[in-house]
Amino acid sequence: MKLERWKMNKQEAIEKLKSRVKSHWLDEEIYGDNSVKAIELNMAIDIVNQIDEPEKPVVPRFVAEWYEKNKDDLEYNLYKLCTDFREQKLREDFHGWFNDDNNKSIETLVLMHKFGYEVEKEKLYTAKLKLTNEYLGYESQLNDLLHYKVPDSSAKEVTAFHFTEDDLVKYHIWGNDTYEVREVEDE
Repeated sequence: MKLERWKMNKQEAIEKLKSRVKSHWLDEEIYGDNSVKAIELNMAIDIVNQIDEPEKPVVPRFVAEWYEKNKDDLEYNLYKLCTDFREQKLREDFHGWFNDDNNKSIETLVLMHKFGYEVEKEKLYTAKLKLTNEYLGYESQLNDLLHYKVPDSSAKEVTAFHFTEDDLVKYHIWGNDTYEVREVEDE
């Protein structure tokens, strides 16, 4: 009999063992005492639960974007990035992140490649025009920004009252004294 080899993560191993436990308890009901096997499988589940599973790195969106563009040949692209760093035409935010020793950028990119990654949740903001107390909203059908008395997310034509810092910088709202910008609280 050929032994199958497969890769699985910790949770998949636990699920496979649990299915074997159920199978052995059913066998006991039908064929007699197989509870020892079930107990041993439960012990195996406990052991697997103690395995340290590497955590996925959490990175800014711009790092994830660079990674996605370069992941197919990551080793070469990291080599080029390191050897031609000054000549690379990189986004300013990625350049700063990669150049900061505290980020352990090479290690982080390798871990992303090996274990996957999660993108940091970006902070969201509302912007209220101080003069009229109207909120900035993005109107998707017009592809334009408009002001509304109350941020009404039920308005079908308005797709966003919450903006990232990058959005507000792009719209010249960030740092603009005519607007009151507030961070949106997590819901």
